[in-house]
Amino acid sequence: MFICLSLGFLAACTADGESVGTVPPNEQGGVSNNGSSSDSKKIPASSAEDSQDVEDLSDLIEFVKIPAMSFTRGDAKFTVDDYFIGKTEVTQGLYRKVMGTISKDDFLGDDFPVFNVSWYDAVLFCNALSKKAGLDTAYVYESASENELKNLYVNYAVSSVRLPTELEWELAARAGTLTTYYWDTDVASKYAYYAQDKGPVAVAGFTPNAYGLYDMAGNVAEWVNDWFLAYPTLSQVNYTGPEEGTYKVIRGGGWSDKAPALASAERDKKDPKYHSQTVGFRVVYSKGF
Repeated sequence: MFICLSLGFLAACTADGESVGTVPPNEQGGVSNNGSSSDSKKIPASSAEDSQDVEDLSDLIEFVKIPAMSFTRGDAKFTVDDYFIGKTEVTQGLYRKVMGTISKDDFLGDDFPVFNVSWYDAVLFCNALSKKAGLDTAYVYESASENELKNLYVNYAVSSVRLPTELEWELAARAGTLTTYYWDTDVASKYAYYAQDKGPVAVAGFTPNAYGLYDMAGNVAEWVNDWFLAYPTLSQVNYTGPEEGTYKVIRGGGWSDKAPALASAERDKKDPKYHSQTVGFRVVYSKGF
């Protein structure tokens, strides 16, 4: 069902999120004008990969499809193509499977969200997961040091796993709502793990949003792709944020934050080298734009 929403500063046309088992569409996939989605199929392996080493992305992570939509913020109209976003935050089990290791001091269990990862760590994970699934890699850089990737840019044109843009993240979190919190006036503690002092909990332990996404507020806050800056005032298609900046955007609030940090529109920012027990990430699959 296609739904049109409007409210003062923000208006949107959206549809229900669709959980998918055998992920991502072919290059002609997407959402048609009447809101119906195309058939999904296996992600084709990159010709550069040995097919015997490639794993099906849907066997590694469960995604939910977010339909294409247009919405307005102030006087600017934003259009976002359809994409797939992780049903949960990236877990320690998946991170260890893809990257080969995880700090013994940080390991709580396979179903707990990964944390103590910088934005650069999240980027390297996305590239590694793309390779594991036989896809192209979105992040291109000249060299890597212990804490930084030099001269990095994001290639949004390729079919790949990457961090969500800030707009993709917020649309997924809102799940068609325009209220301050995606649970509106319901009890926040049913949906989010927050205002705690004992660290994160296993993913998917609280009520999901209307798209079936867990922990879009609380547990660990989440890195997104964008540099932090004021939103543009001109209309944009697939806006990916400023070309450069000092801080990367973090969304969703973490387990130690108070309720205001959980609001769907709330933004935080940190140096991309920053890492802490309160910050993790989730990924998207995009066919490219």
